[in-house]
Amino acid sequence: MTDETPVNPQPPVTGQAPSATVTSATVTRPTGPDAPRSTGADMRRGPLREGDKVQLTDPRGKLFTITLAAGAQFHTHRGYFTHDDIIGQPEGSVVRSTAGTEYLALRPLLSDYVLSMPRGAQVVYPKDAGQIVAMADIYPGARVVEAGVGSGALTMSLLRAVGDGGSLHSIERREDFAAIARGNVEGQFGGPHPAWQLSVGDLSDVLPTVAEPGTVDRVVLDMLAPWENLEAVATALAPGGVLIVYVATTTQLSRVAEDLRLDGRYTEPEAFETMVRGWHLEGLAVRPEHRMIGHTGFLLTTRRMADGVEAPTRRRRPAKGNYPEDGHVDAPVLGEWSAEDLGERPISAKKVRRVRRDVGQAPTAE
Repeated sequence: MTDETPVNPQPPVTGQAPSATVTSATVTRPTGPDAPRSTGADMRRGPLREGDKVQLTDPRGKLFTITLAAGAQFHTHRGYFTHDDIIGQPEGSVVRSTAGTEYLALRPLLSDYVLSMPRGAQVVYPKDAGQIVAMADIYPGARVVEAGVGSGALTMSLLRAVGDGGSLHSIERREDFAAIARGNVEGQFGGPHPAWQLSVGDLSDVLPTVAEPGTVDRVVLDMLAPWENLEAVATALAPGGVLIVYVATTTQLSRVAEDLRLDGRYTEPEAFETMVRGWHLEGLAVRPEHRMIGHTGFLLTTRRMADGVEAPTRRRRPAKGNYPEDGHVDAPVLGEWSAEDLGERPISAKKVRRVRRDVGQAPTAE
């Protein structure tokens, strides 16, 4: 079964000679069972099956994420029920425990999965991942490089954006974090994604070996010192390509912005952050929630200029004191930056091993 869709149909032009009639081409697109499917799409349709991840919501709104297995049981202080009570039911069904508590069963959204999945490194929150996809203009078929994979949260959003016909090459310095990310990503998509490649190493070393100069459409950096890789990124990016950087502190934000300006191959950087505030809805009691997701990180975007072109001179006049006398802002001397320098909690080796086992990527015995 196919549909024939006109491409760029031309409106009729009055007074035009018949010999100048323009005919529109058609493209045949398969539909129905013959239509190509995106990776992981089948996992999100149809009745709940064994192996599916299911999010349970109790009457108080508390969430539980389970993986359905025949014969297994879900226990809480409010009783239990068997997974067989859910398997085969349509999504959005309600199951009752032995104590009479009702649970709503739904497949978790990507935003739910990211916040409940096993993690080693900190994740990029859904509010920031959505902004990265939109503000960097990650489109189907794009060639994207991501550096700093962490637990794979942002990777999933990028893969959905580029689609099966695009390309995402993720680079992570730590082998254990890369293993956790692989387990989480394959758990979300039901197996390896055809558009994804994962490499372990430093961006400045790996990128020149996996991308020819001027062939990358978008670069996403989530790392402690992104300014150290601006040379490699500028070489890989195509003219007009977008670089988007995620950093946690104002110190990092200022440093990367000034180094981009000094490089001369990037447009004037723009920075912003995203905050999300939920609302309480109960009858006439409509008000903002008392708690909100505030600062998680800053996003900075810039674009690659054509080779040999100088950026236009900035016309705004900075206030006195914005820059030191030499005109350049230097970051504090900290040696090699670490997550602890930025206030993040250190991640123990024991926790990393446990998370790797949870995602099916347990380290092999040496």
